[in-house]
Formats: sequence, C-alpha cells, structure tokens
Amino acid sequence: MEVHQLQDWKFRLDSDGEPWRRDFDDHGWEAVIVPHDWAVSFPFSPAFSSGTGYLPGGLGWYRTAFHAGPAGKGRRVYLHFDGVYKRCQVWCNGYYLGGRASGFCGFDFDITHCLHESGDYVIALRADHRDIADSRWYTGSGILRKAYIVFQDPVFFPKDSIIIESRMLNTNEAAFALSAEVLNGGERDLSEVTAALAIEGPDGGAGVHTAGLGLLAAGRRRTFAFEAKIAGPRLWSPENPSLYTLTLSLSTPAKGGKKIHHTALSLRAGIRSIHFDPDQGFFLNGESRKIKGVCLHDDAGCLGAAVWPEVWRRRLEKLKAAGCNAIRMSHNPHMDELYDLCDELGFLVMEEAFDEWEGCKNKWFRGHNVYPPVHEGYYEDFPLWHERDLADMVVRGRNHPSIIVWSIGNEIDYPNDPYVHPLFQEMTGNNDASKPKEEMVYNPGKPNMERLAFLAAKLAGIVKKYDKTRPVLAAAAFPELSSRIGFFDSLDVAGYNYKEQLYREDHRRFPRLPLLGSENGHSLGAWKAVEENPFVSGQFLWTGIDYMGEARGWPVRGSAAGLLDLAGYEKTAWYRRKSIWTGEPFVYLVTRPVPGGEGQEPPGDRGEGLFRRWNYLPESGVEVFCYTNLPGAELFCNGESRGIRERSPGMDYLLWELPFTWGSLRVEARGPQGTAEDSLDSTLPGVQLRLALWRPRIPPLPELGPGESKYRISQIEAGVFDEKGRLCTGETPLISVSLTGPGKIAGLENGDLSDCSEYSSPRRRAYRGKLIVYVLREKNQGPETILNAAAEGFTPARITVN
Repeated sequence: MEVHQLQDWKFRLDSDGEPWRRDFDDHGWEAVIVPHDWAVSFPFSPAFSSGTGYLPGGLGWYRTAFHAGPAGKGRRVYLHFDGVYKRCQVWCNGYYLGGRASGFCGFDFDITHCLHESGDYVIALRADHRDIADSRWYTGSGILRKAYIVFQDPVFFPKDSIIIESRMLNTNEAAFALSAEVLNGGERDLSEVTAALAIEGPDGGAGVHTAGLGLLAAGRRRTFAFEAKIAGPRLWSPENPSLYTLTLSLSTPAKGGKKIHHTALSLRAGIRSIHFDPDQGFFLNGESRKIKGVCLHDDAGCLGAAVWPEVWRRRLEKLKAAGCNAIRMSHNPHMDELYDLCDELGFLVMEEAFDEWEGCKNKWFRGHNVYPPVHEGYYEDFPLWHERDLADMVVRGRNHPSIIVWSIGNEIDYPNDPYVHPLFQEMTGNNDASKPKEEMVYNPGKPNMERLAFLAAKLAGIVKKYDKTRPVLAAAAFPELSSRIGFFDSLDVAGYNYKEQLYREDHRRFPRLPLLGSENGHSLGAWKAVEENPFVSGQFLWTGIDYMGEARGWPVRGSAAGLLDLAGYEKTAWYRRKSIWTGEPFVYLVTRPVPGGEGQEPPGDRGEGLFRRWNYLPESGVEVFCYTNLPGAELFCNGESRGIRERSPGMDYLLWELPFTWGSLRVEARGPQGTAEDSLDSTLPGVQLRLALWRPRIPPLPELGPGESKYRISQIEAGVFDEKGRLCTGETPLISVSLTGPGKIAGLENGDLSDCSEYSSPRRRAYRGKLIVYVLREKNQGPETILNAAAEGFTPARITVN
C-alpha cells in the first residue's frame, strides 16, 4: 500500500464552462494548498450572516492531477477526502463519481478503472456553500481536510474494517481483541492468505501473532480475529496516555516457497476501561474522576476551518496546562488528526454527530437572536443521510481510546425551535430574550416534541450497531420537558446543557441514568454542582477557545466564550480556570480601574474587563484581582505589603483596592500544598518587536497517518515589548510581516473579534500586545526561510522558521 496526499490544487470561485472535464483549461486559476478554506481570503461584510462570522460562501471548483506511475501497476486506486464543505461533487478524468452532502464526513471512491491512457488522473471537485446561513457557527468553505490517494495491493484491509477493543483480564494482564476484514481485490483466487499482527508497546515489542485464512477467492472478503494478551499493561489515561502500535500485514504464497508481502497497516490503540455510574459518576480504569472538559468548534481564526494539526497541538497543550482533561467535539465530527492528538496528549472525548435533526433551528442572520431568523441547514439532508453520516462517525472513531461517549445531537429539544408540546403552554430558553411572544407559546401547528423520542431511539440504535463499548448521550437543552416524553429512554447517559439546578431533582427522578454536564457556563457555581454531587460525572465549558460565528452583531464577528482567544493565547478566563481545576500551587494577577471610587460589578465568569497591566493614571483607584488555588495571599506594591486576603466560600478570587503607583506589584500565595508567586510591572512605551517560534512541550509521536504531508506550518508568536523586555499588553501597533526565502504567509491572527480587517492582508494590529503568524513551507525545502516583522516606531524583528 502507498498513500500520497493531494495538497497542490487549482481553485476558482463560480467558474464558467465545464471544469469537470479532463481537458478543461484551468490556466489562470489560483494555486492553493489543501487543506484550504476559500472564505477567509475574502473581506468581512455585514451583508453576510452573523451566524457564520460575516464571511461569504459561494460555489467553488478545485482541480488537480497526478500520475499513477509504478505505484498504480496491478493495484486498486482509491481517492479519499476527509471533509469538504459542502454538498460536493467529484469527477475523475471526466467520469462523475458521486458526492457527499455533509461537510464534516470523510468519503472515498474507487477510481481504478478511471485511469486515462496517459497514466494520469485528473480530479475535479465542486463544493456548493451558497446557503451561508446554514449554521449557527463558522463552518468554512472548500476542501477543509486531507485529500489523498491510496494505491492498494490486490489483497488488503478495506478502510475502517478494523475493530480494536482493549480488555482488562485481571490486575496484571490485558488483551487487545482485534477483528478485521481482508478483501481479495485481484482477479485470481489466492490459495493461502496469512495475516500477522505485531504489537509494539510504550516499553518495546509485545509479540507477533499470525493467522492462516486459507483460500480467498477473487472479489471475496473474509473476517479474522486476534486476541493478543499484554502482561503488565500500561494503561491509557489523561495523565499517562500510553499507546501501543498495532501493525497488521498480509502475505500470500509465491513460487519457490517464498511469500509475497502485501498491505502493512499501523494503528495506535490504548488500553483503558470506562464506566458511567448513576450514583458515583465517571470511572476510568476503575478509578473515579471528574471530567473537566471544554467544547470546541473547528475554526482557527485566520486559517478558517482549514486547521493544521500543529495548530491544534499548540491549543491542546495550553488547554491541558489549565487542568482540562476532556474535549467535546461541538457539534459535528472534527478532523481526523484532532482525535489522534487527543489519544496522544491524553484528552477524554465526547464525539458529537448533529446539531440538527428533522427540524430546522433558527439561524441568526443579523446578530445573535435578532429576528427574523433564516432557516437553512443540515435538516434538509438529515432524512437521506443521517444513517450513513452517523455510522461513518462511529466507524471512524471506535478505535480511539480517547473517545468515551457518543452524542447523537445537541440541543435538539430546544424550546420552540421548532418543537412544542402541550405540557408547556409557554417555553423559553437561554437565548430567547428577543423572541416575539407568539414564538414562545404552544402552537399545535408546530412539530410535536414527542417525535424526538422516536428519533433518539433510532439514532442510538445506529450507534449500537457499530459500537457497543461506549454509551450514547444527547445534549438536552430543555430536560424539563424532554425528560417527560421518553427522550432519555434510549440513552445511556443524560447530557444537560446549562441545567445545573436540575441535577439533584432529576437524579432522584432517574436513579439509574448517569448524568453529565454536556455544556456549561464558566461560573464557579456550575463547577461546584459537579464537585459537590458525586453522581455528576463532570462538565464541558462553553467554550475552550473563541470561535467565529454566533456573532452578537457587527463588527463583533465571533464568540468570546473561550479560555483561549482565536490566536491561541491565554485569556484571563484560562488563568481563572487553572486556579479552579489544578492542584499545583498557582497564582495570577490582573487589574482594572475603579470608576469614581464607587466600585463596580464583580468580573464576569470569564474575567471580562480585567487586564494584565499595571499602567494607570497616578493615584487613580485600581482593583487588583488575584486568582489562586491556595487559601490566601499577600500583595506587595513596590515592596510594601498591602494586606493579606483569604479565599471565602463561593469566591474564586482575592481582591485589593489601592491607588496606582508606578512600579511593581507582587503577590505571594501560601497554603498547605505550597507557595506560588506572581508579579506585574509598569511598562514603558513599546519600542521593540520580538518573535518566538512555538515548539511543542510534549514530543510528537512519529506519524502513522495516510501519507506524509508535503508541507509544515510554523507558528511564530509575536509581541510588543518595552526597552526592558516587558510585554506591553496595552499597545496595538500595525505589524507588517514578510518572508525571505521559500514559503508563504498562511495568516496573521491577533484574537481581536472586533478586528474586521482582511485576513488576506500581510498586516494586522497587535492585540493585548501580541499576535501569531502562521508560515507554510515545504518540508526539507532548500534555502532557509526568514520571517521579518516591522511596525512604525519599533525595532524590527526577524526569525528563522524552518
């Protein structure tokens, strides 16, 4: 087997003629690198949907060509896409292959018999995203995930036919139970096929197992199974995400007693056990633990939804450092590499299929919850595609140790959106502030919510058909009603969105049903509801990272709900969450002005309005906030103590009020678990730019995926500093970047959701003194690449990025 990624394409929006034809002249089309999101190359405009971040959609065409050469001789050839948004159609050498409605599901085609006499394959793809208000968040447009060609040997393992389960046999022994299909795709019968399984553990090899499959006729399949015992297994967990490499290979006899070796396929797997208990919550490897999760959408600001694995690695490492141990894939399957990273870095995963079933949710088009809504979305495709989309999600993910629960839907039971029920004559939800009165009252002309129980049972059954080892959940928005009409009857776990006040009552109502906070706010009370109730398995914060879409109104083009901003930098909310979720001694300072000496409202649950700075008008009143996981702390200003504060129940910060004095703040936090310090200095005007190449703290594992990428993306963190090397968080100079040497600027992101300057520009303002630059270049490409950064009045900076 050989795998080659298809990364170099030609692209055009709204092309004339017949671009599907093999001989179509695509001279003059734009050269692009896949993954590719065409929307972020266009200007933001309030003419587009606020729900999807004020960026356009459209009708896009892609074309590429490759030569089969020796790799294609005597082999079957498959064309695979991990995800194209959306409603794509695909041609090979002018032959129409088919398409996929969903933009989040992978799909493939056998193109063996489409080979042109020249030995070339010409691929054309059309993506239709003209309904730009089809989502409540940014989705991107185009070939957003990997595309690749697979040259399969005549006898091989069909894609996604391998099933791996880990089992604990006793305290000192585990086993991998593996089953797989073998397909003879050749034109002759094979007299004897042998399958072999080699296992390499974190500490070295763990043995080889073989099985003779006997005669395998042409065009036929055969299933085989192994059970490989592992002595002294290394268990997978967030703290120690130990992975085993399982390599499957096939061989057939040849003349002279020799063997022909065919497909070799390597996968990673983990040994772990999971259990949701209705009274004691979640157990991993027999140990009780709380799920400390965040919800994620799949865009990354200037990159759109075409996100490279290295970008996700940087973000995940930062979330893990804040105490996060779980990810909810909201509200659709994400890119393959993200699950590999969750396996590798140690994140528990809630995999989610749909945000919409038969009924179309309101899509805010002119600001969040601003009427009238637009009704476009997946509901149009659900009747014909839901079974295949759901099955493909489960089959793709069932070998990942990180995935612990399947979610069949998010907030499908949202009040009056569109389902209603006579049990409630009036229903309001958490986003109903501006709904007209007639939209909140029972209307028998709308769909009856009892239909949802039938659909939930049907979807849960599809999941169980392909995986019986994990529970099924739905994230409920209105359990006050849906729990009374059978919606939970087919579920293994009840997921509650923002309904912490119902936990205890509903635990009594459903004593046999485990309970999990599937979507939660950042308040301390929401976490206490998990911490103080052993039957609640955990929570998933909305959200881990800011995202585009669900915008409140122009010019704000996204949601600021994250712990990290769009540039992947830590917000105040990140430090606050670290003080709540981690145990190692930690302390952090932020400030804000006191207006008129009268005080003001406490900071929001995400630390809104608090600043990492100590620069104010002389003698003006300043509130100093301290986030810490220690019971008390002492604040010093220019070496003078300003008092000791102790944490009180229900408070997640310590507070001092003092007049501003130029110099330095320092805090010392103390407790039984140790001490921690933090300091905050006044800064001089910024005079220099600094660049730093981000590198992973956790060494990446060798790649096993489909074909090595031709390109690598580098992430350069840029900052504004004063003459003493202190970050100037209040400065926003316009920074211009350029490259010397090969490569291209893939984007600049500052994390400012109100900055609507074009992402295609090589200039962007710093935000809170920082931005990030993404540079894309070919691996092992000749000369070195230098990133240059400049801003008026600042000493420029340069850095080697390869």
